[in-house]
Amino acid sequence: MISWRKHYKQTLIAIGLLLSTSASIYGQDGDPKNGEKLFKANCTACHALDKQVVGPPLKGVVERVKTEGGVDKDWLHKWIKDNKALRASGDKYANEIFEKFNKTEMQVFPNLTDKDIDDILAYTTNPPAPEEKKPAAGTATATDAAAAPANNTTTSVVIISLLAIAALLVWILIKLRQLVKLGQSEDLAGLNETRVKSFSEIYEKYHYVGKAALGILALLAAYGVWNWIMWIGVYKGYKPEQPIYFSHKIHAGEQKIDCQLCHSSAKYGKVSEIPSMNVCMNCHRTISEYNADHYMEPGKDKAFYDGEIQKIYAATGWDPAKQVYTGKTQPVEWTRIHNMPDFVYFNHSQHVVAGEQAIINSFNKKNPNNKIDVVCKACHGKIDTMNVVQMANDFTMGWCIECHRTTEVDMNNGYNKEYFKNLHDKLKKQYPQDGGKITVDAIGGLECGKCHY
Repeated sequence: MISWRKHYKQTLIAIGLLLSTSASIYGQDGDPKNGEKLFKANCTACHALDKQVVGPPLKGVVERVKTEGGVDKDWLHKWIKDNKALRASGDKYANEIFEKFNKTEMQVFPNLTDKDIDDILAYTTNPPAPEEKKPAAGTATATDAAAAPANNTTTSVVIISLLAIAALLVWILIKLRQLVKLGQSEDLAGLNETRVKSFSEIYEKYHYVGKAALGILALLAAYGVWNWIMWIGVYKGYKPEQPIYFSHKIHAGEQKIDCQLCHSSAKYGKVSEIPSMNVCMNCHRTISEYNADHYMEPGKDKAFYDGEIQKIYAATGWDPAKQVYTGKTQPVEWTRIHNMPDFVYFNHSQHVVAGEQAIINSFNKKNPNNKIDVVCKACHGKIDTMNVVQMANDFTMGWCIECHRTTEVDMNNGYNKEYFKNLHDKLKKQYPQDGGKITVDAIGGLECGKCHY
């Protein structure tokens, strides 16, 4: 009898423990680590664990749907694989969620197996602890912060010591000079009285040398003024600070975003316009924070990048918490970097379309150790390596003419091959000495009216 009661009590305790931990076990019969990978690959475009993005936060979603909708994990499997079919079947809770989130269509995932979904749900229920990250390059550690005051103190001591030594040397030189004067003989004192002491006397004695020196100075001054005039309006290296920090190295370099995705008018328009903030929102509607730990600029941290993303939201009037546009926008006053004078005509499409391959080939031939793969880099430099965009070339008339004189016309360009066939045949006969190689200047690239009007 005592033995039966003992086992009975143990059984009740075991059942109680199982019931108390049922909520945790409910979503954890998968692999959270694999679920993290699947979550990042399939879900992060619209969801985060701890905040609303396009869809709701998914941390604890298993327990939440059980509490709110009275549904189990099997319902989540149906919802994730094909939520449209579930809604079409008349499922009440599925249609409530659809209405709650502004009838935003959720992507279907028929490719995910039941095991994959279990892994994802295990991750949302009990995400693995993040690994300790090494401080990014340029981020000060606690040791660095402690060492900084000591370094400053050492520097101050060294500077004070050097100033004291310099003062001592000056004092010694003054005393030596006084001693020399005291020991001067009468003959030397008389000689000092006969020295030439005025500039007019010196000039009278050496006027030929003086005139020659003045002539050389005048020539140097004239050259300096001429050189200064010639470089008015040339701003190579100019890189102003922008109201919203935008790193081309992160977007075009690290993320491999094509230039023309943002500067869409460069290929078919006269100017390469500044993208509107709506173009930024195509991506940053769902990318609300910076998580690219593999690249962090020196002196900048995650908080800095996240703050710049918030500036985009402020400019477009986007409320990331409610996932709606408020209508309260703020204009962004970008500082223009590349700007041609009013009397210069430059057409981007003519160079990007008609001259694309010819410009790339010519540039790579002249710069074998600094080759480019996109025509934009020929003028704007390797912009995919720039955190802060700067003017990479002179953009002078001579710089443009040199390019027209050395860039060969691409006779096989698909955009103009047939249209210009007769002209190309005529040019080949006109310039037989060049082996059929025609440069831009041969087709009017140096005519004044091509660029000035």
